Amino acid sequence: MSGKILQLNFRFNVSRAEYEQAGSSLASDFATVTGLRWKIWMINEVEREAGGIYLFNDEASLKDFLEGSLVAQVKSHPALSDFSVKQFDVMEDLTAITRGPVKESPRD
Repeated sequence: MSGKILQLNFRFNVSRAEYEQAGSSLASDFATVTGLRWKIWMINEVEREAGGIYLFNDEASLKDFLEGSLVAQVKSHPALSDFSVKQFDVMEDLTAITRGPVKESPRD
């Protein structure tokens, strides 16, 4: 099973340090999301854009996450705006050639 990718981007209107502090307070909550294998946090400070790339076990886990309280909390934060949410299937054979980390881990 190759999983589902979620790309979530948004704009932020606080300093990078403030953004990282807020993210730090939520990181452990993201780590316990059911069906989430990993999340990569990303930021483009110059463009004032941040977000994440997520790998979920399946579409149901991704859907539950998007409809859950953690996403609602992030989307309602006053320092964040202009959300973009995109979902993708993993192209497993090509990803394996380029060593993409999409195999199930023992904790899955």
